[in-house]
Amino acid sequence: MKKETLENQALRTQILIFDPPEKKAVFKSPPPKRDNLDGKNLGFSDVMPKAELADVKPAVQVLENGDVQFRFYAPNAQKVEVAGWGGGFSRERNPMVKDEEGWWSTTVSGILPGFHYHDYFVDGNRMVNPDGLCGYGSFYGVNFFDLPTDEDEFWFLKDVPHGDVRMEYYKSSVNGRTKCAWVYTPPGYDAETDKYPVLYIQHGVGENETGWIWQGKLNLIADNLISQGKCKKLLIVMNSGYAFTEGEDPVFFPGDFDAELTKDCIPYIEGKYRVLTDKHNRAVAGLSLGSIQALFIALKHRELFGSVGVFSGGFPIKRPEYDYTDYFNDAERVNSDFDLIFVSGGDNEGFLQGTLPAIEKLRARGVKITDYHRPGFHVWDVWRYSAYEMLQKLFM
Repeated sequence: MKKETLENQALRTQILIFDPPEKKAVFKSPPPKRDNLDGKNLGFSDVMPKAELADVKPAVQVLENGDVQFRFYAPNAQKVEVAGWGGGFSRERNPMVKDEEGWWSTTVSGILPGFHYHDYFVDGNRMVNPDGLCGYGSFYGVNFFDLPTDEDEFWFLKDVPHGDVRMEYYKSSVNGRTKCAWVYTPPGYDAETDKYPVLYIQHGVGENETGWIWQGKLNLIADNLISQGKCKKLLIVMNSGYAFTEGEDPVFFPGDFDAELTKDCIPYIEGKYRVLTDKHNRAVAGLSLGSIQALFIALKHRELFGSVGVFSGGFPIKRPEYDYTDYFNDAERVNSDFDLIFVSGGDNEGFLQGTLPAIEKLRARGVKITDYHRPGFHVWDVWRYSAYEMLQKLFM
């Protein structure tokens, strides 16, 4: 594994801090107690002890041989363990060893390349490592890391023109709550007068609008592709897909996000940003649960969307909430309605066994579907590659 691959800054960015410091201040003695100051009017430098700079060791470090070192500070703990979420990093708990300063550590071999959520267990209690990278997953703050390969450079932070990621607040007519959409605008947006196509893209269950930036690196993927002339300049809108109302029964779809997107978010975006508003310049996509939301919304609103992306969601044309079987029997109509139907997934999450055969049946009827799959599980590295592939085919 190349050293420069392991040192790319994209591997260290997270929701809490973009550029983690490599040094920290260490106080060699505690500050004096207030009752020892005798009412003196002293300045900050008078009461604070002297500090020294110390190196900051990462909580997770990928070694050049592919092993991964983990560290956790818990000086009063009796036992600390670390475990993955399955797939490329086993759920088996790995015991850590404590040093004289209170740091627990271990080195784990055999973790597969890719993105990995993982948990720490302190005396049996699941804990977030405050010194590690953190994102929002499974409805709570969770640690993650990447074990990259040289193929992953498409989502690395590079010396290319960068777009902006903006936060936009709009009111949901579904439940009256204020929602926050994260909006990627391409490099040069503010200096130009052009109008751009828009991709609305959704997260998976247990995640939110922040996922496509911090875990998915979608802004960096778009920056790199645009700089290479491999995809059109576009806006990307990332929403929270939860639109629950008070007292609503739990179902597969988390509320009426369809109405929230089409009635609230899209009008807001089109009223504020310079975007093209015909269906051929508007797409919707998502991963896992978000992919089923995207597919349902695209099929229901064929007058609004000309392209749809379904990442790691199979390709269900019939569910309890809808049935488009008859529609897909008319290949000419489907092909006329959609410029791009993009379906992707990981080889280790059932794509080859379930999704691909379903797609092939539709293709046999004449339906045009673009598929993409690669080795991987139900996890962010598969979705990064999916976005990378789809963006190069979108709005062309």
